[in-house]
Amino acid sequence: MSDASTTPAAAVSESPRPSRRAHLTARVLQIVLALFFGIASAAPKLIGHSSAKESFDAIGFGDWFMYLTGALELAGAIALVIPILSGVSALALIGLMIGALIAQLTAFGGQNALTPVVLIVPLAVIARVRRNHTAELSARIRGRG
Repeated sequence: MSDASTTPAAAVSESPRPSRRAHLTARVLQIVLALFFGIASAAPKLIGHSSAKESFDAIGFGDWFMYLTGALELAGAIALVIPILSGVSALALIGLMIGALIAQLTAFGGQNALTPVVLIVPLAVIARVRRNHTAELSARIRGRG
């Protein structure tokens, strides 16, 4: 029994939309986190600041991994403010923060391990509120949206 209401595109349009408060909260979080990831987090890695170099040397991956992480953070920051990419960007940045948490726990003995955890919480809020965007993106990629 297959009808149009069970297609992914129809599921996107039928899923509940976030409340105005949830939408505004997510939007503010998106902007704040985009600024944080783009300026405070990615920039030092991309310019090769000595503090970033020291951290990545301590992890044991060196400069290439520092630049890659900075590029991923910058891409995530930009995608956070693009409506259709915001939900998937939040999920990707959560993955990056899980990696940062593991690095903090293993290479630095837990020093600053709370930072990635604190960032995961608002990213999870964004991912939840923007789940319709993620579903729409998935439908478009599959050619059904």
